[in-house]
Amino acid sequence: MLYKAALPSGYLFAVKKLHNCRILEEQFVLELKTLGSLRHVNILQLSGFSITSKHWLLVFKYMPNGNLYDWLHPMEGQAKIMEWTVRFKVAIGLARGLAWLHQDCSSTIRVFHLNISSKCILLDQDFEPKLSNFGEAIIANPTNTSPLNGEFWDTAFAMEDVYGFGVVLLELITGVDSSRMTGSSNSLLNEWISHLLTSSKIYDAIDKSLVGQGFDDEIFQLLKVACHCVDSIPDRRPTMHQVYKDIRAMTERCRQIDDSEILVQQHEIYPPSSKGKSVEIEMA
Repeated sequence: MLYKAALPSGYLFAVKKLHNCRILEEQFVLELKTLGSLRHVNILQLSGFSITSKHWLLVFKYMPNGNLYDWLHPMEGQAKIMEWTVRFKVAIGLARGLAWLHQDCSSTIRVFHLNISSKCILLDQDFEPKLSNFGEAIIANPTNTSPLNGEFWDTAFAMEDVYGFGVVLLELITGVDSSRMTGSSNSLLNEWISHLLTSSKIYDAIDKSLVGQGFDDEIFQLLKVACHCVDSIPDRRPTMHQVYKDIRAMTERCRQIDDSEILVQQHEIYPPSSKGKSVEIEMA
């Protein structure tokens, strides 16, 4: 359950509540370990947590623009339109965050999300994407002798994230719900994309709001990146670092991005205190 909370000062934050059960306890601990020790511009920041006998609470900075899925698939009657420049910003931000998790977040660990979708990509006031929902993530530690550590598993987990990223790219480009894309096998999805790249009807697959806005060449290039990411043979997929590098190279706009944002910062986690203050909470 997710709640929107407000302090008397007007500061907003989101509160994720999990009930006390074994399965959710594992998810809670994993999100706490992952989000609590990592800081990056494209990873949702954990502000604090609270544990009681019945509930566990994770507290995050509130993201005023909600999630990417709701922007790409607005409910009937909603006038939400996401322009290509914003979609491109989301694509490169997500690529940057995943590249950092896979390789640069720490000298001793690597993090694989394993559940990437447009629903877990939150957007701040400037539409900067924040990757969230790390309940199924894997933290790989080379010094750990666990069977889930090692080059083979690291590569397998990394390629699963690359595939998930590719599906999000397709969703950004086509506006098609990812559940409709991946309802069949990965190989059929790849065949569909490959057909589009060589078809005279490629414009029919692009979100109608994007066609003819002056970004066609960039859209086609990003479509090719998406095709590589969802290749049915994992070994042929690029790494997230290569994907990030390729997307940055597409436009002069990318060269203005500061790589210093990729540097890791460690911060202590502490439970938020509202002692002596009232907190207004509503369903998000």
